Amino acid sequence: MDFQEHTTSGPKLDSYPDMGKILSARRRSPRVLVVDDNPDIVLLMQELLASHGYDAVAVSRASEAEDEIRRHPPDLVLLDVVMPEKSGYEVCRQIKDDPATRLIPVVLITGLSDREDKLRGIEAGADDFLNKPIFAEELFARVKSLLKLKEFTDELESAENVLCTLGLSVEARDPYTEGHCERLARYATDLGRHLGLDEESLVALRRGGYLHDLGKIAVPDDILKKGSNLTPPEWEIMKKHPVTGEAICKPLRSLRLVLPIIRSHHEHPNGTGYPDGLREGEIPLLPRILQVVDVYDALRTARPYKPALSHDQSAVTMGEEARAGLWDQELVAEFFDMLDKQRRAA
Repeated sequence: MDFQEHTTSGPKLDSYPDMGKILSARRRSPRVLVVDDNPDIVLLMQELLASHGYDAVAVSRASEAEDEIRRHPPDLVLLDVVMPEKSGYEVCRQIKDDPATRLIPVVLITGLSDREDKLRGIEAGADDFLNKPIFAEELFARVKSLLKLKEFTDELESAENVLCTLGLSVEARDPYTEGHCERLARYATDLGRHLGLDEESLVALRRGGYLHDLGKIAVPDDILKKGSNLTPPEWEIMKKHPVTGEAICKPLRSLRLVLPIIRSHHEHPNGTGYPDGLREGEIPLLPRILQVVDVYDALRTARPYKPALSHDQSAVTMGEEARAGLWDQELVAEFFDMLDKQRRAA
């Protein structure tokens, strides 16, 4: 949101992410979950893995594996294909379909050698395969390779978390903006889900809630905290923050869907926004979603120079502004339709 339009609300630095957990995770031994109902195979794999310094945990049923993954997400799963309750294919698919666990490498262990069995594993999202009988050299090669990949993934996630923490630190500079990033992340993902967007877009919207104003880290406090009535030179400095934020996040390819949110969340369909003066039809969908939830949160938040509006007052104001070309009229209507459904369901 623009300070000269509406003002925003802000975060708690300890709400996202927990950097202590990240650092401690990097210091511990890699955790490998072995899922097999054959006790001889389980014992052999635990002994082999422990001999190389891995923290090997074993379960014999799919339900136990699901519980263990929820409680203590492993760095790697060695998963037998033929098991009671569910097949390894089904468990693998569940792991890969869940955004919270899909980056955990999964190795399917099977005595089956048919091409169709391998194809089923690939379709389920398996990262690699081990054939029975298991040879120690092959086991260690697979485990070492996939754990290195997981380490790179964790480092990437840590870099994203650091950026999100920086985004929260920007909001923390204003004592009147507590909780803004969290609310935006929630509103934006709720609206995206309401619109039927894919999981990748929902993740981008959540990250965008934390990162959209990251570029304000380069805006001096005397301008950032002024809040309104900026001088023309001060306003020019403020208007640079979307480009600055985009430049900070650009090296991370995993944030490619977030970059348009950061750069274009201050554009308006009538062409009066910044930094590029985009018009209707030129502003991507994800930034348009974020700016709708941003203005709502701003209107609903009290500031020293303005009271908080009610839900109904905010709906009227946003409707008028959307007709004037500041926001996407269809998205504004969808957002309030979503909120009304949520209120009726509560």
